[in-house]
Amino acid sequence: MLKQFTKIAATAALLATPLAAWAQDFTIRATANSNENDEDYDGLVVFKNYVEAASNGRIAVELFIGTQLCATGAECLEGVSEGSIDVYISTSGGAAGIFPYVQVLDLPYLMSSDRVAEEVLSGDFVRTMRDKALEDSGNTIRLMTIGNTGGWRNFANTQRRVTGPDDMAGLKLRTVVADLPVQLVEAMGASATPIPWPELFTSLQTGVVEGTANGITDIMGMKFPDAGLQYLTLDGHSYMGAMWWMNNDNFLAMPEDLRRVVVDGFSALQQATFASPKRKSIEAYEAFVAGGGDIYVPSPEEKAAFAAAAAPVNDWFRENVDGGGDMLDALQAAVADVEAEMAEAYASDLN
Repeated sequence: MLKQFTKIAATAALLATPLAAWAQDFTIRATANSNENDEDYDGLVVFKNYVEAASNGRIAVELFIGTQLCATGAECLEGVSEGSIDVYISTSGGAAGIFPYVQVLDLPYLMSSDRVAEEVLSGDFVRTMRDKALEDSGNTIRLMTIGNTGGWRNFANTQRRVTGPDDMAGLKLRTVVADLPVQLVEAMGASATPIPWPELFTSLQTGVVEGTANGITDIMGMKFPDAGLQYLTLDGHSYMGAMWWMNNDNFLAMPEDLRRVVVDGFSALQQATFASPKRKSIEAYEAFVAGGGDIYVPSPEEKAAFAAAAAPVNDWFRENVDGGGDMLDALQAAVADVEAEMAEAYASDLN
């Protein structure tokens, strides 16, 4: 009887063990240089759950949040290229040193809404960028999907309400250490000051800079209103795209059925990162206003004035960024196709 009970107990324990712990054929090591309050983490949790379940435990996904595996975009992408990291998420700025044309996602006023951006980033434009990145990395770094990390970039400052580009004249705005955002700020008539992210709070507080371009969740998460940031203009000049990269050899080493699971997992991840900023921004906007913040929504005419002022940035991108012209053409064509499809849908849905 004891022997039979021991056998039953052992079998029960085996069945209770997660499949990924004992039947896995592949392990995906995924990292994000963020924290567990970030959209990137939300996406990775969805990805891990889907891939491990849909593969019946044949794939295990290990998450490394923060800088355990790597600390910078260049370092992390090198790890992906070498295969020591399977999956990494970067902003366009984080990948621009290797793939400069990905900064096309930061060009202003090309996509007008979440609906447009999500359709564009779920279509062939991403495959065009994937093919280019594979070619430029010697077929080592594969773009799996593009999600969102923080909503939309908007102009915010410590000095005054901004209703159009004329109101930005003379403002000292923080940018990342990259050429494209400097071009945008200067096209608006403001003064660009590249400052590392960890130094921005103090720089706002001391007047080294008077404004920035960020999403509301970042603004509130970093407590920038406590540093004097009180004016926010919802111009939505760029969608905060998040690029998810994977080592190409490790992806192709899987059989086709598991590659399908991984691709579907990235689709689920993308949907999670599309949704997360929408939910989190509600509370963030409420907190900004409750703290005395001023939010201004430009009229269509005012937004058109912003876009007109920023137009020279597109020309600069074509002329100065390797591969920039082709990638900008691809994005503009994708946007035009999506807007045409939406126009047809509205014609039906509104009548």
